[in-house]
Amino acid sequence: MASTPRPAPRAVTERLLLRLEWRVLRRLDGQLAGGYRTARRGAGTDLAGLREYAPGDDARHIDWNVTARLNETQIRVFSEDRELTVWLVLDRSASMTVGPPGRGKHEVLTELALVLARMFGRGGNRVGAILYDTAPRDTALGNTGPGAAVRVVPPGTGRGHVLRMGAELAATAAVEPAPPRRGNGARGGRGSPGRTTDLAAMLDTAGRLARRRALIIVISDFIGDGDWERSLLRLAPRHEVVALRVTDAGDDGLPDAGLVVVEDAETGEQLIIDSGDPLLRARLSAGAAARDARLAAGMRRAAVPLHRIATTGDLAAALVEVVVSTRRRRA
Repeated sequence: MASTPRPAPRAVTERLLLRLEWRVLRRLDGQLAGGYRTARRGAGTDLAGLREYAPGDDARHIDWNVTARLNETQIRVFSEDRELTVWLVLDRSASMTVGPPGRGKHEVLTELALVLARMFGRGGNRVGAILYDTAPRDTALGNTGPGAAVRVVPPGTGRGHVLRMGAELAATAAVEPAPPRRGNGARGGRGSPGRTTDLAAMLDTAGRLARRRALIIVISDFIGDGDWERSLLRLAPRHEVVALRVTDAGDDGLPDAGLVVVEDAETGEQLIIDSGDPLLRARLSAGAAARDARLAAGMRRAAVPLHRIATTGDLAAALVEVVVSTRRRRA
């Protein structure tokens, strides 16, 4: 019997974008009136003032006339241009597939990406996307190292550009997992055996691609390893960075279901555990709390706002809270 053909990624994206425009963007319009201007002083054309030169400043912006009068090196500070480049850094690793059917973390990420791209694009801003995955794909546009693959959608504007971005997201979601690999333990899933998401490499990729000052929005569950805090500290001074952490109830614990087989979505490792064991449940809770504390502390040190987006939450309400929090932070 012939199988039903799968809809083209662009057609799927068109339907999803129409739904998001109707249900989410209309509710956001009143909150986002006036467009977006970055909070930083930077590489615009409007002079915002002068300040004393600090090591690392661009010497081309030194005001030599004022410096001569004050006998103190002064540098011109400019207001950031209203039109900006936005980079969406999208975590496509295996841990992002967790969640209820039809509302997994990867589906919430797709909706966030489309809403943000459409929202910023309507103001004339250029929006690009970096799709980062731990599993290499033949169609990847570039590799960041063994076991990692990246698709890049260059910055652009317009609804058609958003549809292209959505088609890339739909295409990567449609790729079948690699077949299970057997070794000393059972392994399988999309991730490379023994590897988790290298968050540092993901942030470094964004730093390499964003050559000019940009707004970088990282959408991830931030489950992974690598010295990501050092990478974030390098990225944040050069760009305005916002982190949207997509979470699911399954990230923090297990239901009490007796003996179960669990699999690490990133590495494919499988274990048989007693989910009702109180000591195991306490260790899982403590590990999740430690991970959350480390993430929050690292974001604070880099002065990067961290917002939690739950798979069970209302997307429009969550984005309104992000906007209100950002405005409150600048006030």
